[in-house]
Order: sequence, then C-alpha cells, then structure tokens
Amino acid sequence: LLLRWRRRRALWRKVAEAQERQELSLVRMEAAAQRFREQNPSVKVASILSLPLPELSRKLRDGSLPLDHVFYAYVGKALQIAIETNCITEFLQESETQLRRAKLMEKQGLLYGVPVSIKDSIDCQGHDSTLGFIKNLNKPAAEDSVVVQVLKRQGAIPFVKTNVPQSLISYDCKNLIFGQTRNPLMFTRTPGGSSGGEGALVGGGGSILGIGTDVGGSLRFPAAFCGICAIKPTGKRLSKRGVMAGVVGQKADVESLALCLRALLSEDMFSLDGTVPPLPFNEEVYSSTKPLRIGYYETDFFTMPSPAMRRAVRETKQLLEEAGHTLVPFELTNVEYVMFNYCVRGMFSDGGSSFARKFKGEMEKGGSGLFFWLAKAPHWLKTLLSWISKPFVPRFSSIIRSMKENTVDEVWSLHHEIEDFCHQFIAQWKQLNLDVMLCPMLGPALGIGYPAKLSVAVSYTMLYNALDFPAGVVPVTLVTDEDEEQLKGYKGYYQDWWDRTLAKAFRGSVGMPVAVQCVALPWQEELCLRFMKEVETL
Repeated sequence: LLLRWRRRRALWRKVAEAQERQELSLVRMEAAAQRFREQNPSVKVASILSLPLPELSRKLRDGSLPLDHVFYAYVGKALQIAIETNCITEFLQESETQLRRAKLMEKQGLLYGVPVSIKDSIDCQGHDSTLGFIKNLNKPAAEDSVVVQVLKRQGAIPFVKTNVPQSLISYDCKNLIFGQTRNPLMFTRTPGGSSGGEGALVGGGGSILGIGTDVGGSLRFPAAFCGICAIKPTGKRLSKRGVMAGVVGQKADVESLALCLRALLSEDMFSLDGTVPPLPFNEEVYSSTKPLRIGYYETDFFTMPSPAMRRAVRETKQLLEEAGHTLVPFELTNVEYVMFNYCVRGMFSDGGSSFARKFKGEMEKGGSGLFFWLAKAPHWLKTLLSWISKPFVPRFSSIIRSMKENTVDEVWSLHHEIEDFCHQFIAQWKQLNLDVMLCPMLGPALGIGYPAKLSVAVSYTMLYNALDFPAGVVPVTLVTDEDEEQLKGYKGYYQDWWDRTLAKAFRGSVGMPVAVQCVALPWQEELCLRFMKEVETL
C-alpha cells in the first residue's frame, strides 16, 4: 500500500508539473501578444483574422502583410480560445525564433509565415507527445515528425500543440493531465476527438490551419462538431513518421486544405520519407468543372441518423442536382458486420492485451473504460458474457465476441477478408460509375461525456478507415427547432441502451452545425477536395 501510495504521489507530481507548464505557456502567449499590441497599436487584428488562408498566404508572400502582424494576431486569438475551451497544451516558444528566421528565408514556400497548430500526438522536437498518458510526460521528441519538417520547409510556423483524449481511442477530448476541452460554439458540448484540441482552436478562430490524425474519425468528428472542414487522406498519402497514431490530415476551409496539401505533397515530403508515393497535388483534377456522378445514402442502418443529419444529406443532394450533378442512390449493406468484425476485431485482434498494456501505471482509463475492462477480462468470461447478453443487448454481445484473442492464422484471414470487402465495395462503386460519394456525418456535437458511453456511434466515419478511402467533412446546415421536435420520435435501429443514450446526447442542439461527409476512392484526395469545394460553395 505504501509503495502504491508513493507511486501515485509521484504520478500526481508529474501531472502538476505538466499543468504548471501549460499555465506558463498561456502566460508567455499573453506576454508576447501584449508586447506586440503595445508596440503596434494601429494593427487591425480583426481584419487579419478574417482573411482566408489563400489570401493571407498571398499577402505574406508579396510582403503586403508583415509576418509578425499575422503571427501575434493568431497568438492573441489562440490564447482567448484556449482560456475559453482549454484546447492548448503547450506554446512552442521556438516559434518566435522561427518567425525571425522566416523573414530571412530566400525561398518562400507555399505556407510562408502561416501560423499552424499541431495535435499533441505529432512529434515536435523538444516537446512531449503524451497521447494523454502520464508515462509519456518528460519524454521530449528527439526530432520533428516529417510532416512538421515539411511544414517548416514550406515556411509555416508551428506555434502551439493541442489537447487529445487519453490513448486517442475516443471522440471526446479529455485526459487526466490537461483536463476536458470544450466546444467553442457551446461550452457544454464536446469538440469531438481525438483531434479535439485542433477542432476547438480552428473552430474558434485561434488557428487558421490545424494538423491532426484520424484513426476512426478523429479529424472528422471535431471538424463536424465545431463547424469547420477537414480531410482524412488515404493512409500512406502523407508521411506517418513521427506521428504516434492514425492518418495525418488537416482542418480549415476547403481552399485552405487544398493549399496545405499542395505544400505537403512536395519534393520535401518525398525526399524525407521514401515510403510515401511521389504523387504531387493534381491541380487539373481539383480545378475541373465537369459535372460529377455522385453516390449517396442517408443512413447506414446501424446508427440511426438524427433528423438534422438526414436533412443535411437531402438538402445537399438537392443543391447538387440543381447545379447539374447526377445523384445515384448507393445501398450500404452489412455495416454491423464491418463494425464488429473488421473495425473492433481489427483494432483488438490480440484480445486487447497490447491496448491494456498502454494503460499500465496510469491512474485513469479515460473514455476507454469499456474496452479496457474487456481487454483485461479472461477469455472464458468474455465468452460467457457474450452468450448471456446476446438476446438482450446484441450489440454488446458482438463487441465482446469481437475482442477475443486471435491466432496468427485468424489475423491473416481477417486481413484477406478486409481486402475482399474493399474490392467488393469498389466494384459496386464502379458498377454505378461513380466519381465520389455523399454520406451522413454524425452530428450535432454530443454533450461532454457522452462519447465515452457511445463508442458504437462511430460507424459513419470508421467505415472509411476500414476501407482506407479519403474522406472529408463540410458543414452544411444548423440544427433547427423542427429538427429538435422530430428528435422526440428518435428510436434507433436496435432500440437498446445505446440508441436511447444517443437520442439524449443529440438534444438541446438548436443552432449547432451539422456536416456531410464527402468520400472518394483511394489516392484521389484532389477529387475529394473538389467535391468538398462544390458542397461548400453550394
């Protein structure tokens, strides 16, 4: 007991030190912003913050807007959003040195002078990548991740790191070290996760471009919940060296996402990481104006869409048809099987033992309590619970069954099965001669704490992680009083505890944004962005 008490006290001391560093970061940001305001009282900060990224970037490159004006305008705004939402974990103090160096750069990259926020799990030299784990504190990265190196070579200035949920296996944003991040549009709502700090900061206007990761919707949930755009590229389109988990992607408006991808898909990326295919940004595809043939569906028959989700797809479909595009119904089948047998079983194919090991020595299990408990349970208990719960809670039974330990043969068979499913999905896509797909996106933002209870509600996003298709989200509407009224009749497809809880989580969201998901085939990020731009414009 004494040893345990001493260990816990040492852990709390590490947490307290990290929280002090977080506080000190905010103090430094305030001092830097205050110093700049005093020295430059005539700078119109609001007009700088209102510029879209392509225009801001152009003004920075042609010298009509000084670099330090932009940098400190965003430092000040980021500080305000951090105080409101608790989204920033660390101010990268070396960004001020980089700002001075940027002024001397001979070659101006596409992101010259642009302040960029970075998710906690992406390595920045000299800073922790905690993933919300206490054990990862005081273990600074030896070098920048490849993505951060490319951003710097393109002239961007990474200036803050942002909060994540513990382990990243959650679409909320809370950990024991830095606490809960709130949605900038409604403080009682989650900003989504796991790139929740990025969602809150970009959604609140404290960053013009955010870099995050996506393992099951971790970019798309925060973007949809906070009313911004994001894209998850194909798994290997961008480098994952120095990234702790997931596929690297970006948050901003669509034109900004395109500019960022142009910068990242450069010779710098291909030379720093030889495993990334040398596919530069395809300008012709992105700027094309030919009418698209678009598949669409309103539900996946696993997670019943909220009235606002269904309306978002219908209204977007109608606008696209009026603009001259062809919309074709797409029939999704067997999403339940995909969720449990490919996604859950794929992530926990060793029975969850490696997942459970991540939590060894931690004082809290965050929003992953159910998975952690199941990962620790012996095989006989999982089998018994699965059998007993099947008639009453079939989805819970399926989760337990999916978390059994697999043999090497079974894992290989699972890989082949997922590949076959991907080929079948593409064959259905090609048979309908589709260019892209319009899909629902879970929304509006759930109340804080609800994602931990609703791990099953990730079906709309996780499908495209299993398939490894590029997928983006675009906010298209706001929740209305009529949507709220219709929600009273929400039952769900299974009418179980999860469906009842999801109905509660949706309530009280009038005025909150709702997005749609835009999907393309693998390696077609430019087409995905082109479709997103069309939806955003309409």
